[in-house]
Parts: sequence; structure tokens; C-alpha cells
Amino acid sequence: MTETKTRSRPAAVTLTANAEARIAALMANAPDGAIGVRLSTPRRGCSGLAYSVDYVSAEQKFDERIETPGGLFYIDGASVLYLIGSTMDWVEDDFAAGFVFNNPNAKGACGCGESFTV
Repeated sequence: MTETKTRSRPAAVTLTANAEARIAALMANAPDGAIGVRLSTPRRGCSGLAYSVDYVSAEQKFDERIETPGGLFYIDGASVLYLIGSTMDWVEDDFAAGFVFNNPNAKGACGCGESFTV
């Protein structure tokens, strides 16, 4: 009988320490029933796709699951191909705060930065 070896694959998205800390803060104040947060890329904006981070109350069949020190982070199964190799960071300055994405798959973005195209 042949033994099958499996190897773990890297996560589609790398989270910085700041992003993990923000997920922990979100989960500390999460609404009842939230089991984590999910990153998805819904169709919207000038360029076609946007990044969306929302609370999730149930794991979906094709979600990619990433365990962080502060809680579970999911990537929408339909969005994984658009996000492979991306880095997700949390950035705050005097005027704004938000998740910032370095996505090697993005071929362009709209002028306001709201959406991207692959």
C-alpha cells in the first residue's frame, strides 16, 4: 500500500502583525454570533473589484481559513484566486485608518483607490 504525503500550502494572503492586531480588536468587540472576519472581493467601483472585510457568523464550504492570535480570518472561496500572494496590513495615520492591500494580481486601480482590476 502506498502512503500519500500531503504538504501544507501557504495561505493565499499574508497578514502583517498590525492586521492581526486589528482582527483581534474587531473580534474583541464582535457582535453576538460572529466567529471571525472574512475578506472578499465583491464587484463594485470603477475598476470592477473591491476589498471588503466583514464579520462572519458561519464558515462557508470553500472559504480559506487562517487562524490568527486574535481570531479566525476567512478568505471568500470565490476571491482566493484574485488574492494569492497578497499582503494585508492595517494602517493608521492622522487622517485615516484602514486595511491596505499589496496585491500582485491587481493590474490597475481606480483613481480614488476604491476598486481594482485583475
